[in-house]
Parts: sequence; structure tokens; C-alpha cells
Amino acid sequence: MKKNNGSVEGPDGLVCTARLPLSSATLNWLADLLRGHLKKIGSRWRALPAGKIASIVLAVLRCDQRPGDLAGGNSIHRTTVTRWVREVVGLLAARAPRLDRALRKIARKGGGVVLLDGSVICTRRRTGAENRKNYSGKSKCHGLLVIALTDDRGRLLWVSAARPGRTSEITACRHDKLTAHLRAAGLGAIADLGFVGLDDSGPDTDPAVITGYKAARNRPLSRGQKLSNKALAAVRAPVEHGFAHLRNWRVLGKVRTDPRWATALVRALLMLTNREVAR
Repeated sequence: MKKNNGSVEGPDGLVCTARLPLSSATLNWLADLLRGHLKKIGSRWRALPAGKIASIVLAVLRCDQRPGDLAGGNSIHRTTVTRWVREVVGLLAARAPRLDRALRKIARKGGGVVLLDGSVICTRRRTGAENRKNYSGKSKCHGLLVIALTDDRGRLLWVSAARPGRTSEITACRHDKLTAHLRAAGLGAIADLGFVGLDDSGPDTDPAVITGYKAARNRPLSRGQKLSNKALAAVRAPVEHGFAHLRNWRVLGKVRTDPRWATALVRALLMLTNREVAR
């Protein structure tokens, strides 16, 4: 008896179109950025025009589409899509604001405080020594820690380098000299209880990082301290919206590439997020 084990989809497979939940302004801006880059490096030919390349890259970043699926629907190779994604991510990451410049910009606009928080981006489970340092005991998953600053409306200003998940938020901030940059810009940061102890300023100086009160086993919080914590929680609520906008990019659902590339990826998504939020 002859068996028919041919592909159900046929030799060319099935191609479907899907709506990309992004604005045309973001697509046009990214396409113009790519056209300028191609002109600068003297690239005379690409398999697809810059606008189509931008839409493919956005599909990978926003919807976490597999490069192989997008390659098959556009008659190109999978490695070509991967190369385009890394090229565009590198372009966007290079335009991400530095910490000192972002803080000076807020100070020039008359702002007094920024909002500080950290989040763990899930990754694949690594092997060997990489497995141990990327495990976050707080989030109970393998991931990378990212620190972010937002303004009082929740718009992302700056994101740190991605560090192993076992790194504490205070250690990451001290590595970036966050308190020194805040004092240099004349700003303060409002953070949650995970950042208690970050600011080591004296009792006679204004704190650079404002946190709530942490209760102890033999020292419960007073009513005034509870009210203070509640007020600070209401003020710092917009920083959660900033991280929510960043996580709308489904490629951050689980980073499946080299963790060292995650820093450029997060900074690139910062630029795209600000374009979407500001439109």
C-alpha cells in the first residue's frame, strides 16, 4: 500500500496576512531611519524595500513572529530576516538616551522627580554556570534584570544594561552610579521598598532616592508610616505603566537569543515604545 506523506500545505505552504497593532507613523519613522542608514553605508540593493523590511522587523519585535515564517511568506531566507532584525535593533539602540542626558533633559523641563523600578525579563534556562547566575530567586525564573526610569507620567526615560537575574536592584543601580547622576542633575527618584538602602546620604542632606518604610518582625509600622507608604505607592504607580508598555513587545515574553544581546534589544524597544506612546 502506497503512503501519501506529502505536505498538507503544498510545496509553497500557506501564506496569511495579519494586522500589526502599531501605528503607520512608527512604521514610516523606522523605514526612514533604515533608508538613511542604507544611504550612509552605501548599500545599493536589498531583497525588499526599506518599508517592507521595517514591517517585517516590527512583526518580529511586536508579535514575536518566527523569522522562518516571515521569510517563507516574503520569499527570502530565514537568516536574512535575522540579520535585518539585528541591524535595525542596533540602529535603534544607538539612539537610546544616556542616563546623564535623560536626567538633564528632565531638569531643563522643570521636573523635580523621576520614578525608579526594576523588572526581570524571562529567558531560556541556561546550562552550567550560566544557569545559576541567571536565576532570579525573587521572580522564581531564569531571566535578566533591567532597571528603568520614567517621568511622573510613566514615559520611559532610560533603561539600564541587562544583568543576570540574581543581581539585586540596589547592586545594579550602584553599578550605574544612579544616585550620583541624580544629585548632579538636581533630581530625586521615587522607588519601592526594594530600593531601601540605595541612598547612603547623610541625615542633613536631601535624599536622592525616596522610598517608603519597611516593617520589621518586632517593629510594626505606625499609622503615619502606612499612610506615607500608600501615598508613595500612588505617586509611583505610573512607572508600572511604563514597564507595561515595554512588555507589549512580545519578543520580551521569553528572550531566546544570547542574553548579551538583550541590552540592545531593550534599548531599541525603548525607542519604539516612546514613538508609540507619544503619537
